[in-house]
Parts: sequence; structure tokens; C-alpha cells
Amino acid sequence: MAVLTIPDEDLKVEGEAEIRTHLARLGIGFERWDLSRVPDDASAEAVLEAYAAEIDEMKRLGGYTTADVIDVTAETPGLETMLARFDKEHTHSEDEVRFILAGRGIFFLNLAGKVVSVEVHPGDMLRVPQGTTHWFTLCADRRIRAIRWFQDTTGWTPHYTASGVDAGYQPLCFGPAYLGPRVASTISA
Repeated sequence: MAVLTIPDEDLKVEGEAEIRTHLARLGIGFERWDLSRVPDDASAEAVLEAYAAEIDEMKRLGGYTTADVIDVTAETPGLETMLARFDKEHTHSEDEVRFILAGRGIFFLNLAGKVVSVEVHPGDMLRVPQGTTHWFTLCADRRIRAIRWFQDTTGWTPHYTASGVDAGYQPLCFGPAYLGPRVASTISA
């Protein structure tokens, strides 16, 4: 499940209802969706078919014209170049809407000078309205699979702010991958 942090306030928010409430006050949509409809290795077509009703409802509500599935792994050719397009503060001329199917990443949102980070996990649905200043990076496992919605695919082009704000925030993902592998110890009490 997602983890919301406000680094400058040393605040960490967990739990679906708490995260949804906190983000809603900031104009950001957050939901949790069921992941049991398709296996992890389902084709993009099977994923889109399994979530067709939700995809259509999101299209109706947000004016989106299309949806697809993005699947990125550490082995994706050109991964670093792809990530470099989005790891600097920018905006889009349309909403950024993602339902995370696998992997983890961090959305940093600069909302009126207050930076909030949302570490998204499988099952998390995040809606970042057009014009919201943000940046994104993957967690250490370099994996993300998500359904994306578009009002116009050309609107997803990043418009960089060149503010440098992004340089002041370390992209840390929490959980087992952050803590590293367990190490056996010979220390006794």
C-alpha cells in the first residue's frame, strides 16, 4: 500500500483512508483497486479486458480517450533515458492517471511550495491533475507495471520547470527492498 510523506514536516501517512483524505485536501485523487482479477504475468490485453468497466468509467469521468499498460523492468532497453525524462520537476497539459499493477515508484508533488511524496505500490490508483508540478522515479527494483489513461497522448509530454526543487529530495523507497537483505549475526545476548 502507498506511503505518503511530507519530508519537510517529517510526516508519514499510511492507510488507505488516511492517504486518500490527505491527498484529496491537496487536490490529488487516490484509491485502492483489487488486483485479483488477473495473474501477475497477464498480457496487456488481458489486463485491459479485466479492468474494462473501471477503464470506461475513468474515461467517462475524466474525459480520457484511451488507456494502455506500461511494463517497465530493470532490463527495459533505454530505461535510464526514459526515467530521466520524468525525474526532474515538470507539469503535463493533461492529467497523469496510473493504476499500479506491479512494482513501486515515487511521485513527488510540489503543491504550492510544499513537497509531498507518494510511494505507490500494486493496487494503488493515483490521479495527478494537469498542471500539477511533480516528478517521478522508480524504486530500487526498477519495476513498474501500470494502466495509464490519456486525454490526448501528446499531452503527456513533460514541461520542465527548471526550478531545481527536485534536487533537494532523495528518492527513498521504504519496505524490504529499502532495508536490504537480512544478515545473520553471531552476536548472542
